[in-house]
Formats: sequence, structure tokens, C-alpha cells
Amino acid sequence: MESNSSTNEHTGRGTMWELERNLDQPMDAEAGRLRNMYREKTYPTLVLLQLAFQSLGVVFGDLGTSPLYVFFNIFPRGIEDTEQVIGALSLIIYSLTLIPLVKYVFIVLRANDNGQGGTFALYSLLCRHAKINTIPNQHRTDEDLTTYSRHTYDEKSLAAKIKGWLEGNEIRKNVILILVLFGTCMAVGDGILTPAISVLSATGGIQVEEPKMRNDVVVIVSVVILIGLFSMQHFGTDKVSWLFAPIVLVWFILIGILGAVNIYKYDRSVLKAFNPIYVYRYFKRGKTSWASLGGIMLSITGTEALFADLSYFPVQAIQIAFTVVVFPCLLLQYTGQAAYISQNTDHVSHAFYYSLPDSVLWPSFVVATAAAIVASQATISMTYSIIKQALALGCFPRVKIIHTSKKYRGQIYSPDINWILLIFCIAVTAGFKNQSQIANAYGTAVIMVMLVTTFLMVPIMLLVWRSHWSLVILFTTLSLVIEIPYFSAVVRKIDQGGWVPLVFAVAFLIIMYVWHYGTLKRYEFEMHSKVSMAWILGLGPSLGLVRVPGVGLVYTELASGVPHIFSHFITNLPAIHSTLVFVCVKYLPVYTVPPDERFLVKRIGPKNFHMFRCVARYGYKDIHKKDDDFEQMLFNSLMLFVRLESMMEEYTDSDEYSTRELNQAGNANPRINGINTSSNMELSYTSHDSIIQVQSPNHTGNSQLMSSGQTYQTVGDEVAFLNACREAGVVHILGNTIIRARRDSGFLKKIAINYMYAFLRKICRENSAIFNVPHESLLNVGQVFYV
Repeated sequence: MESNSSTNEHTGRGTMWELERNLDQPMDAEAGRLRNMYREKTYPTLVLLQLAFQSLGVVFGDLGTSPLYVFFNIFPRGIEDTEQVIGALSLIIYSLTLIPLVKYVFIVLRANDNGQGGTFALYSLLCRHAKINTIPNQHRTDEDLTTYSRHTYDEKSLAAKIKGWLEGNEIRKNVILILVLFGTCMAVGDGILTPAISVLSATGGIQVEEPKMRNDVVVIVSVVILIGLFSMQHFGTDKVSWLFAPIVLVWFILIGILGAVNIYKYDRSVLKAFNPIYVYRYFKRGKTSWASLGGIMLSITGTEALFADLSYFPVQAIQIAFTVVVFPCLLLQYTGQAAYISQNTDHVSHAFYYSLPDSVLWPSFVVATAAAIVASQATISMTYSIIKQALALGCFPRVKIIHTSKKYRGQIYSPDINWILLIFCIAVTAGFKNQSQIANAYGTAVIMVMLVTTFLMVPIMLLVWRSHWSLVILFTTLSLVIEIPYFSAVVRKIDQGGWVPLVFAVAFLIIMYVWHYGTLKRYEFEMHSKVSMAWILGLGPSLGLVRVPGVGLVYTELASGVPHIFSHFITNLPAIHSTLVFVCVKYLPVYTVPPDERFLVKRIGPKNFHMFRCVARYGYKDIHKKDDDFEQMLFNSLMLFVRLESMMEEYTDSDEYSTRELNQAGNANPRINGINTSSNMELSYTSHDSIIQVQSPNHTGNSQLMSSGQTYQTVGDEVAFLNACREAGVVHILGNTIIRARRDSGFLKKIAINYMYAFLRKICRENSAIFNVPHESLLNVGQVFYV
């Protein structure tokens, strides 16, 4: 006692603190069995070529349909002289070379999150290398996942200083979060505008054959195609995706050949546009040339989608497809169009269709429309993935997510988002009725996302790649020198349609930030109000209640401690289940958590308390199944834990020895949890208060079987007891918590919490639907939190 007293005096902490620390230790030992084994895949040459071919239909559709509308948006008021066309072509050539080819294909694509691309993938990388995640639900045990790749830094290195600078201030964390959310919102705007401009431009070919046809007819045809496209989304693309790559390949071959023919047929002098001096001469023409940058930038639309749609293709495959097929065919087409326009300046609108021979006009129209649909499908799927990532990281209200393919995990569909996209897409198409204003809106969205990517690449290069600061400055400077002029050009056209993506972005940004803010405040309150585990165990094996047959799964966002909602529950009800499992379902900044690493299980308190904690970890690409997989996997992990724990207690050797035994014993699921029972050994409670023979699971109604306070002579007895509890019934206990702002809170906080967040919670899906909890097994416990 004297030793304990002196220790407490020295540490300045009481005995309850020491007991709490022993009772609810982090799952270091459990997660320590999982090792980082991620390796980048290598592919044989033939497989790589096949993947490069398949990537054409997913990644490059948007970029490939740009020739349909670029030149018309560069010269909406007509062309003054041929020199103007050559200068614009020169800008297109070097924009395609510097941004899609150099910046994205050979640099940004390397900043992928284990094969995942996009704004949230960059954010996930940053969250793993620096503690900038504003919801602090991660623990060092998560770093042992095979998909959780990260670096350690020398304390004196520049990367360590940058890391400390980012982590040292909440404002900096929020700035990065807002930047990511803004880029995400602009990408969602891209998903609205791409189908509108691609389909409208493709169907515009009808007017070439029928010049007297009114523009309203083209708009109606485009709207019908868009309705059909969005109505088919719930079927998924798995059954028709095999058509995408051939369609887009035929499209690229078509535009490449036609471009080469037009160069030879009309004006080979346009080839001098490859001389960069014509870029300088173009800008010398004055404000008109600067204003046309918005149209020129449309030649690189789809570049950001190239990064966001990275999911299923290795970087090498995309590099091969772009350099061998996409890049040369686009250069030929733009050069061929310039050659045609220089000789037919009055045909700048629908220049692609006008430059076609009459014999291939309608076949080209069919292929162009099909390519536009494929390009639209790629951006729509990208939008679903972006929303799913935002939802997983607590930045978007809960919406329904459906798997549309058993073969490809990333092919998902969200009916709520789908119909929102359809409504906005039809509104944009029917509201503007012409390419010019939609193009201004499209250009604004694209350049905003590119700027966000540039700014996020700075910490990525410093922390993840650990590049020299001079290379970071060089990359950032060259990127901004190209992108800022484009940005300045589209800003001037905000009143001519450029305001559309800004309105979309602001609306989505407010929704996402308010939801994230409310989620953060709720998590902080639960952390501060959690119940001491020492107090719970002080109630005794029965927790001061009647222990009734069955298993209670108590869902909580906390990976340690007992949630306040549980104390609220046992305070108001006189009974609790014989077996309690505190289930924490959390998402991590990784694209996926392998199923055999998903669950961490440990025992809370002595065996006669029958209390466990289970942490289920998911990545932003993972989705809960609709069947009983989650519950079955949870119980399998629990049973395996009990067996392996018993085996560990038979040995007194080193941890290394017990780990080897665990891996041998758990060959059915060898990567699941190691065990940490040391905390139980330090308790004053005994695990052998009474020994009661476990009866057959068929006698689940026997109160002696389900009574609390019993322990077991063999591990089989406890397994039988757990099975009997499960057969008696599983109840899912969820907290239906409502957060309200305190009376002394500011006006904005009251609006955000009491009205906006409350409204979003009311219209979004319940947790029970997300976890696929059967209604008859659900028990909601409600209470109000004031934050």
C-alpha cells in the first residue's frame, strides 16, 4: 500500500485513474499481429496492354469528346485571320502537353492512395502522414493495417517540421479540409456539366445535316438521352462496360484519321503551330486572345477525371493508353480542325461535323453520341465514388449506396445522388440551350479542381514523397504559371454561365461542412461524457441489473470507454443481456480494410462479466453488406478470440511464442486479432467466482445458463455459452442522439446545429439502415446532447 501511495503521489494521479488505464487499454497487441504488407502490383506486358485498352473506356471518354466543342468556344464571335487559328492551336498543343501529359500522367498519378485517385485520396494520404483529420477517432493500432502505408520522419527534417506545423493549429487543419471539400464540390459540378455539354455537343451534329432544324429540337433530343442515361444507372455498368473501351477506341481512331486527312486536304501550314513562338504572338493580339483562354481550356477538360477514375487501372496502363493512343489522336484532330477552319472560317460552329466527308457524317454522329454517353457515364460514376468517400470520412449526410456489380467493388450507385444529378443536368441543358454558357460553367469547375490539386500536391510532395523543397517549388510554380491565366480568364465569364458551378459548390460545401461540424461536435461530446470503465465494473458481474438471455450489441463511435448512451440505458431499464459487445464501426483514411483485418476484439473485465469490445474498421471504398455478413463475421471473430485467448493462457513464454501459436491456431482466419489479456490479470476481480456446468445450447430458457457471474472450466464451455446467448436473440442497441446548441451559443452555431444539421439528419438515412439492422432486433436509445 505504501508503494502504491508513493507512486500515486509521484505521478499526481489517483488509483481510479490507474484502474481505468488497466481496464480499457488500447488494442495495441490485437493490431500488432497485423503487418504492413502492401506492395504495388506488377503486371506482365500483355496484361498491362489489355488494361491500357480497357482504361480507354473508363478514363479518357471526357477528354476525348472535347474536340466536339473546343474551337466554337474559342471563337464564339468568329475568326479574324488564319494567324489567330494557329495561335489558338499552339496553345491547345502545349496545354495538352504540359497539364494532362506532364503534370497528371507522369506526376500527379503517382500521388495515388494504393491505386485510388481524386481529391479525397490525396486527403487520405495526408491524414495518414499527419494528424490533420478533424475527427480524432484514429489510433496508432490502425497504422498496422496492410493498406495503411505511411512514413516516419527524422525530427530535424523538413517533412517533420511541415508535419508539426500542420498538426499544431486547428485553423490549418480546417483550411485543408475546406480546400478538399471545395475541390470535391467542384468535381461534383463536373459530374453535372460533363453530361450536359458532351451530349448537347454530340447531338448538335443533326443541325449540320439539317441546317433549318431549330436548336430547341437538339435540346429536346439531348434531354431525352440524358433521362435515359440516368434512368439506366441502377442497372450498373458491369453488363455493358465491355462495350466502353471499343467505342472509345473507335472514336480516337476516327478523330485521329480524320484529323490527318484534314491536315493533308486543307492546310498543312498549320503544323507550324508546334513552334511555341505562336503562343507569344497570340497573346500580343490583346484582350480578345486572353478572353479566349476559357475556350482553350476546354481542350484539357477530363484531366481531373483521369486522376479520379484511377481506381481499377495501374498507373502504367493509363500512361501507355494516353501516350500511345489518346495524346497523338487528340493532337491530330485539333490540328486537322484548325486546318479546316483556316480555310472555312464561317464553319467554326460544329467544326468537327463540317470537316467530315458526307459519306461518314452519320456513322461519325452515332460514334460521337456513343462516346459522349460513355464520357458522361464515367463522370457520373466518379461522382458516386466521390460522395461515397465524403460519406465515409464524415463529410456528407448518409445516403443510400448500392453495389451494382459482384465483380467490381467500386461500381456503386446512389439513387438519391442520381436523381439530384439528373435534375441539375436537365436544368443546365434546357436552361442555357447553347454550348457557350455551359462551356463557361464547365471551364470554371475544371480549373478550380486543378488548382485544388496543385495546392494539395505541395504537402503530398513534402510529407509523402519527401521531395526536395526546390522540386516542390518548381512543380508548384510551373503549375500555377499555366493555371492562373486560365483561372483569370474563366473568372471574367462568371456572369456568362461561370456562376453555375460556384452555386453548386457553395451549396454542397455548406451541406458537407455543416454535416462534418455536427458529426465532430457529437463525437467530442461522447468523448467527454463517456462513462468510466472502473465505475461499470464496480457494479459487479451483473452490472447491478438482471442479466437476461441474449446478446446485446451496443453501437458506439468510441473505440475505448463506455458511451454515455449505455449508462443512460441501464439507468432506465432494469435488465441487460447476458453477453454485451460494444461495437465501434469506424472509417479510416484508407481505401479499404481487408476482411481478415477488419475486426479487433478484446475482453472488457473478468470473464464472468461477459463483456467484449469489437472495433470494425472500414475504408472509404468499403460498404456494409445487406445480408448477415457483418453480424456473422463479428461472431466468428468473437469465437476465435475466445479460443485463442484460452490457448494463450496455457503458455507463459514470450509474446513472440504466443503470436506464433495464434497464427497456427487461427489458420481459418490467420490475420485476425492477437490477444491482450494482461489488463484482466491486474484486476482485483477474479475470473473464477463460481463454476457452473454449461448446459446444452438447446436449453436457452434456463436462467442458470444465462446467469451472470459464471465462468468455465474449458473454452468449449464459453463458446457454447456464447452460442446459446446468440440463439436466445441478438439485439442491436443504437443511440438515437440529438444535438442542440447551448443557449449561450452564437447565432451561426445555432443556425448550423439546430436547423441545418437537424434538417439533414431528418432527411438522411438512419444508422439502422446503414448497419442493415433488422427492425425487430433494433432498440433505439434517445437522448439530447447540448454542445
